[in-house]
Amino acid sequence: MSTDLKDLFAKYDVPAPRYTSYPTVPFWTKSPTTEQWVASLNDALGDETATWAIYMHLPFCETLCTFCACNTVTTRDHGREDGYVDLLLREWALYRQVAPQLASRPLQQLHLGGGSPTFFSADNLKRILTPMLGDAQKDEANFDASVEIDPRRTTLDQLQTLYGLGFTRISLGVQDFNEEVQKLVNRHQPFEITRRVNDQAREVGYTSINFDLIYGLPRQTLQSIELTAEKTIELRPDRIALYSFALVPWIKPTQRSYKDEDLPKAGEKRALYERARQMLLDAGYIEIGMDHFALPHDPLSLAQAEGKLHRNFMGYTEARTRVLLGFGVSAISETPTCFHQNEKKLQDYERRVLAGELPTMRGHLLTEEDQQRREQILEFMTRFKVELSHEQQTDAREFLQPLLNDGLVELAGDELQLTEAGRPFLRNATMFFDQRLRRQEPQTQIFSQAL
Repeated sequence: MSTDLKDLFAKYDVPAPRYTSYPTVPFWTKSPTTEQWVASLNDALGDETATWAIYMHLPFCETLCTFCACNTVTTRDHGREDGYVDLLLREWALYRQVAPQLASRPLQQLHLGGGSPTFFSADNLKRILTPMLGDAQKDEANFDASVEIDPRRTTLDQLQTLYGLGFTRISLGVQDFNEEVQKLVNRHQPFEITRRVNDQAREVGYTSINFDLIYGLPRQTLQSIELTAEKTIELRPDRIALYSFALVPWIKPTQRSYKDEDLPKAGEKRALYERARQMLLDAGYIEIGMDHFALPHDPLSLAQAEGKLHRNFMGYTEARTRVLLGFGVSAISETPTCFHQNEKKLQDYERRVLAGELPTMRGHLLTEEDQQRREQILEFMTRFKVELSHEQQTDAREFLQPLLNDGLVELAGDELQLTEAGRPFLRNATMFFDQRLRRQEPQTQIFSQAL
């Protein structure tokens, strides 16, 4: 890596949001009541052409991976499955009562996330999904069902059951194939375990397999990231998410167990991504948006080529739905005018649902400006260019001057464009649109580093 590039990485390695939503969660202000959320949901479903998606949060894990910043419950007690399944079905019944149009609007996407969804037995996965899918009207031509799995705790029975329910895509948690790195993050997962589940999924009939990888983990080196990339390419998943390790010890205290000298910094960290990126590109993968790759035949690549790529709390998707409805503890939902999050503590979620209430914890009612900025951020994060108003053009020349001078963004007429050299700095450039962050700079760090 050249000295100039290292200097750029050091210069722009500042805290920055990932922009899976706008406004970002720390800047949600006008939280809706449950009644306001339901009104927003029904308004969004009022259009007969409205499509919707389900995100279901299954929080349990048998062991804690210390890099993880997700909302999880660590337990080896599988007796807890039944009670949680009952809660999800109760929550679904509540939504059927307050938003009956869910049954008649096309369901396009279903995603199970965690935690580890494969903590749940095949029978319990079926018990969750059968009533929901039976009540919903699937968009058969465009339906996409996916699940995050832990290869260490995934059985053939689970894979077959989910496939029988319409799942065609799985996402394998891998992170890194190096044994020393795995030990430091408390995730012992030999390559052969990942290979076994990958091969079983292909045999069952899954048409899209994703690997989740992370760069910037403790003691990762160029040699270890090359090993991980080589092993990944050997198994040839259709999609790869190569995420930057989000170091947020103020949220996840377990991350304080890492020594500073073990964590790659700025340019050193980004060099890991660039090496893996080049290996993936050389192997025929296409870079998708930020941190994602896909083979040319995959729907994600096709969506990017056709200008249909979308981004939400589930990451990059090939289609945009009018509603994203989240079920389970801490799950986030979205309509064009509102964000809504369920209770984050399991005991609070359980209490509210058992009381017959939607478990509203917080959310955000989007202003007109919020909606405009959200659309611009979506455009920029998926297409790397976006049209600016006349006032924004003047503002951009001032706010983005360092990135303009460094050749990372360009102003072409009324359009802001991210250059090829600017791809690593997408999050930095996107902060231009974040009026809430710019008006109220946080006094403490609330976001992970941009690079």
